[in-house]
Amino acid sequence: MTSHLTRYSIPMDIVTALPTQARAIARLIMTAMTTDCCLYYAGPAHTIADFEELMTALVVRTDSQYSYCNTLVAMEHGDVIGVCTSYDGGQLHALRQAFIDETRQRLGRDFSDMEDETQAGELYIDSLCVAEAFRGRGIASALLGATIDRARRGGFPAAGLLVDTANPRAEQLYTRLGFVYQNDATWGGHAMRHLQYQF
Repeated sequence: MTSHLTRYSIPMDIVTALPTQARAIARLIMTAMTTDCCLYYAGPAHTIADFEELMTALVVRTDSQYSYCNTLVAMEHGDVIGVCTSYDGGQLHALRQAFIDETRQRLGRDFSDMEDETQAGELYIDSLCVAEAFRGRGIASALLGATIDRARRGGFPAAGLLVDTANPRAEQLYTRLGFVYQNDATWGGHAMRHLQYQF
């Protein structure tokens, strides 16, 4: 898939990711997760670098929620400058198993009891991030637009996401693009709002 998204007037392409881009993708997903969250998953016996290795391995896999297969990348001059990872919300448990297996094997931690963050009936937008040097240029909007197109082509009735209640700026972006509040939620101990873009 390639989209030149001229409606955003940005000199870049949005394309389906490749496994060779795994480390760049992993780093951006980790930025979206925040350092505190990454350190929590890494645990006291491991470093952020250890967690980056884990996330890079998950991006390379085809059966992971963070797989390159589920990721669109914004490219400029051959570099990954933004990512949007999304997947069928109804497949969360199957896709999350890779994370559970990798964290158990690499970090000795068990996250098999993680709470659900999505649901069936939506293309769930798990991670959206633009590299800091490229923010403010509409790239996040372009990635979201391409992901909404992906949901529409896939026959999903909606695209959905969770936004932290402590991040009203992000929620403003989503609502400006047509996402609508559905209900309150929690994830990782944070109060969240579940938003959907419905077709």
